Amino acid sequence: MREPADGGRFGEFGGRFVPESLVPACAELEEAFRDAWSDPAFRQQLDMFRTVYAGRPTALTPAWNLSAELGLTLLLKREDLAHTGSHKINNVLGQALLARRMGKTRLIAETGAGSHGVATATAAALFGLQATVYMGERDMQRQALNVFRMELLGAEVVPVTSGSRTLKDATNEAMRQWVAAVDDSHFCLGSVAGPHPYPWMVREFQRVIGEEARRQVAAELSTGVPDVVVACVGGGSNAAGTFAGFADTAARLIGVEAAGGAALTNGTPGVVHGSRSLVLQDEHGQIAEAHSVAAGLDYPGVGPEHAQLNRSRRATYVTVTDEEVVEAVRRLARTEGIICALESAHAVAWVLRAAGTDELPRGSTVLLTLSGRGDKDVMQLRAGVTA
Repeated sequence: MREPADGGRFGEFGGRFVPESLVPACAELEEAFRDAWSDPAFRQQLDMFRTVYAGRPTALTPAWNLSAELGLTLLLKREDLAHTGSHKINNVLGQALLARRMGKTRLIAETGAGSHGVATATAAALFGLQATVYMGERDMQRQALNVFRMELLGAEVVPVTSGSRTLKDATNEAMRQWVAAVDDSHFCLGSVAGPHPYPWMVREFQRVIGEEARRQVAAELSTGVPDVVVACVGGGSNAAGTFAGFADTAARLIGVEAAGGAALTNGTPGVVHGSRSLVLQDEHGQIAEAHSVAAGLDYPGVGPEHAQLNRSRRATYVTVTDEEVVEAVRRLARTEGIICALESAHAVAWVLRAAGTDELPRGSTVLLTLSGRGDKDVMQLRAGVTA
């Protein structure tokens, strides 16, 4: 999980498939990121904001009760404790600082569950930037709390009424708006998807999760490295950041998808939102609709580096159902006193199902990234809404 090959390629995946009008913007962004990432002053500034503003390092919490019940050692990397309540702030602080360095005055973002939108609105307020967030109308209804949070922070939240009215359509609209506003606006993409350099850049901004976790796990376990590292996968930024800290070890890497949005499990090679990856599509190449109880995983594609990790068999990708996810939220809450996001609960659900089987034998050590907290989902859970 190092720098991609020329043109932003991870094996056969990745690249830059955008309208001609966006090619210069992507090239400008790549040049600016390379320059900033090689500048110690930029990285020191980012580390400072991550520490004194975002609250890093986040805790590594043993799941004492669940570990005893399942017969294994389960360690939770607590991105739910970061400022704004998810891992999204890691990436957004980096991109906002980069945008300011490039002389941009506005952030354009897409969001599904709203966590990336909240993080974008937060960084915009901190750095004196404007923020416009595109969000599917359906997601705005099931994530009303996060819509209010974005507006309270000063962002404009624009409903997207086309298509399935979810993350895919919000991303389409945000990219369209970027075309018209590249001179003064930066597209603050929230996942390891999109055209080069986004998959690489976002992974590098999220790498802090895995690097922190590796140091923390080394202090916790006599082996120094867990047997299994697991995280949920939609676009895949929290998983990419987590895996980056362990890709060069013997740890098994497990990404958990929503059964109704499993591009790595059921997808075929195709292009979506500017890069070649695995995509849910029909025989004519038309993008199929995804489904997940978690708005942040309701996406028909996946980051291209995950597609390559899957192809090379360095990581294994599995699915869980909505019903398993809802039960996982309840189980973690009642055993550990932690209410996690529906997205994060996908990883928990797999551990609950696999524990004691050949997939996850008794005595195993497991690192699980909780990508976000569940405040945003409690009304959805209370209402019994599963779609």
